[in-house]
Amino acid sequence: MPKSKQLKFPKDFLWGSSVSSYQVEGGNVECDWSEKFPAKTACNYYINYEHFFDLAKELNQNVHRLSLSWPRIQPMEGRFERKPIEHYRKMLLALKERNIKSMVTIWHWTLPLWMSEKGGWENSKFSDYFQQYTKFVVEELDDLVDFWLTTNEPMIYTSLSYVLGKFPPQKNNLLLVPKVFYNFVKTHKKAYNTIHDINKNAKVGIAHSISYVDNFNPKSILNRTVSKSFNFFKNSLFLELVKNHQDFIGVNYYFHDRVRLDPFSFPPIKVQNENKSVTDLGWEIYPEGLYNILCNLKKYNLPIYITENGLADKKDKERSKFIKRHLQSIHRAIESGADVRGYLHWSLIDNFEWTEGYGPRFGLVEMDYKTMKTKIRPSALYYAEICKENQLTN
Repeated sequence: MPKSKQLKFPKDFLWGSSVSSYQVEGGNVECDWSEKFPAKTACNYYINYEHFFDLAKELNQNVHRLSLSWPRIQPMEGRFERKPIEHYRKMLLALKERNIKSMVTIWHWTLPLWMSEKGGWENSKFSDYFQQYTKFVVEELDDLVDFWLTTNEPMIYTSLSYVLGKFPPQKNNLLLVPKVFYNFVKTHKKAYNTIHDINKNAKVGIAHSISYVDNFNPKSILNRTVSKSFNFFKNSLFLELVKNHQDFIGVNYYFHDRVRLDPFSFPPIKVQNENKSVTDLGWEIYPEGLYNILCNLKKYNLPIYITENGLADKKDKERSKFIKRHLQSIHRAIESGADVRGYLHWSLIDNFEWTEGYGPRFGLVEMDYKTMKTKIRPSALYYAEICKENQLTN
């Protein structure tokens, strides 16, 4: 029987987990999601943040990603609230007291009602409104923030909001996609410059969802061309347009897209995976894809952080294996020259999974939404040992 091998990660590698404001904070904050998809009390993270930070510390994590709530901070146009920004300062100070680095997302999918009423991401002046918001929060919080993420998953948001119509504003209008996409690019660049005007040494990136695109029929020249185009527009185009406005690349990895061309149906491009192993949401588990993504990102010559990677697994049967296999892929990519400097699992705690509600369970820590009590899952203890030792037993 072969001996187990220790896969050591680079010195100062960051280990942690992520959350987002609307999914965990609670407080019934009015926003573009709250009417049709109310999160209500969620996990009460906004009030009980110290408890959750203690859990992260107990699990040997040294970085934590959270997001700010724009609707909470600027509920009305032109008016920024002092109370929430001072509360976020307390939260970030609490992380510092526990020697946990902070990764702060400025926008994670929720808009103030006033901004939504102005057309949201369709508004040609959106980047100006976002710049004002960014300037305010960065001036107030930058001394406590280790990493800034301007926005979360622009391509996923654009697709689900304006192509599939699942997310607010729930439109099925392909004609709006170029405008929204352009606004994301412009908004990120402006926010990047604004942050660096305040702190030239700030570390600024974006959390970009990158799927591994595979070819269903590699023997077909047409199919290969379609899959390359699909990969370019879904994964690469945004990065190419903002590559001079990033200090690091944040990678959210969940999906394997095995692309198949079916010209006699609509849409003609299909994703057909083998699905030998899937999450509770039916998403294929495909750790091998992460290796290929990370190796492809070497061309940008930037540090890389895995800002999200996780699965819905209510019974906690697959999570430990999921973590191990994805970390094996990351370690292999590092050995191949990818400058990966951190891994943040999604999520620290069970949370409100957008249009799916409270059913899916992504947390290392289980939430009882009736009692608000928490319970550390076995997979969290497995991950905690890896965090502590900075290595993985292969």
